[in-house]
Amino acid sequence: MAPLLLVEAATLLSNTGNGVANVALPWLVLERTGSATAAGVVAAATALPLLLSGLVSGTVVDLLGRRRTALVSDTLSAVSVAAIPVVDALLGLDLGWIVALAVLGAVFDPAGLTARETLLPAAAQAAGWRIERANGVHEAVWGLAFLIGPGVGGVLIAAIGPGSTLWVTATGFALAVAMIAAVRLPGAGRPERPPAGLWRGTAEGLRFVWRDPLLRTIALLTMVLAALYLPVEGVLLPAWFVAQGEPARLGALLMAMSAAGVVGALASGAAGRLIRRRTLMSTALVVIGVALVGLATLPPFPAMIGFAAAIGLAYGPVNPLANYAMQTRTPERLRGRVVGVMTSFAYAAGPAGYLLAGPLVERLGLRTAFLVPAVALLVAVLIAAPLPVLRALDEPPRYPPAPPGGASGRPEDSATPALGEPVPSDERWRPAPRRGRHRIAAGQS
Repeated sequence: MAPLLLVEAATLLSNTGNGVANVALPWLVLERTGSATAAGVVAAATALPLLLSGLVSGTVVDLLGRRRTALVSDTLSAVSVAAIPVVDALLGLDLGWIVALAVLGAVFDPAGLTARETLLPAAAQAAGWRIERANGVHEAVWGLAFLIGPGVGGVLIAAIGPGSTLWVTATGFALAVAMIAAVRLPGAGRPERPPAGLWRGTAEGLRFVWRDPLLRTIALLTMVLAALYLPVEGVLLPAWFVAQGEPARLGALLMAMSAAGVVGALASGAAGRLIRRRTLMSTALVVIGVALVGLATLPPFPAMIGFAAAIGLAYGPVNPLANYAMQTRTPERLRGRVVGVMTSFAYAAGPAGYLLAGPLVERLGLRTAFLVPAVALLVAVLIAAPLPVLRALDEPPRYPPAPPGGASGRPEDSATPALGEPVPSDERWRPAPRRGRHRIAAGQS
């Protein structure tokens, strides 16, 4: 049980730290410079290295080992966050320093995420848990971290200022390092048969995603959502609440969005038994677009909370459905690389949105600038929702899950193919009626 608790505690601390930093860094920049463009530059500079590192993250984990990758990732995060107040005290903090240190902390984040995900099956086995149960808890911990992080960030900024808030964040990362260091699990080190090379392994994952119509569509849709939504949290909402002098309200709004996202993600499992996955995905996309337009009108704060909660509730099923597509259409040996590639599509779009948001605010004003990405996202989801390719979400799994219980997951343990083993071409696999639809949580973008 101890390894599973340690992995989940490290996940909670690491992602809570990222959530706090996502609020504290733009607030610090806006406080020092008063420029929404500068805040957009920092957000974009943080996101740019994620494009490359996200793309190769699965391959990096297979080359360095799961535990070692997680340790390096959280160590870099702790050092980079703690260095910001140190540099401020010793040399004076400017935009260049903030960008450089933010990049240092962000560059290994995707590999750390992937590493913790790949430790989960062995941790669940050590705890005597079914993998379904462990994945459900892991996804809930993810949601809890991003529920706690922004709210804690807003409260700490109001109480002790953004600089001191970063010391608290660094402490959280350091504790995550200590917990992963204590994990002892089989398979946590470098695999026996690592990829032939960083680029060759990554290229294999890229080819697989691009050749699968559903995965390709989800990847491109993720790019659109990231480009048009991430600037809302990273630039537009912070700019609005800085102007209002209300950091706690920013934290409360982001907490409402995250809490609703947890509910939406958990409810998606039950909803999947009642309606088709394609219908759930299409409905969620449309609700996100409509609610974001409502939020972009910058109504009174109670209405903003309502729109934010609607966005979170609707977005909750999107990642589980995307994860389901990746897991049931990808062989085990490629799963880490496919997760990394899919995540990198979102990272590719984020910088463009961040860089455009700041100039839009300064040229058009905050209210008009907020409406531009919101309306664009609404148009995009109205186009994507009826796409026929989304019907593939309801197809039988190509790589169905291994049976629960005592089976080790090898094909000889059960007539059901093991996770990552292809379904025989002359036999169409269907889930056993008593078990219902199977769902495994995977890494988030």
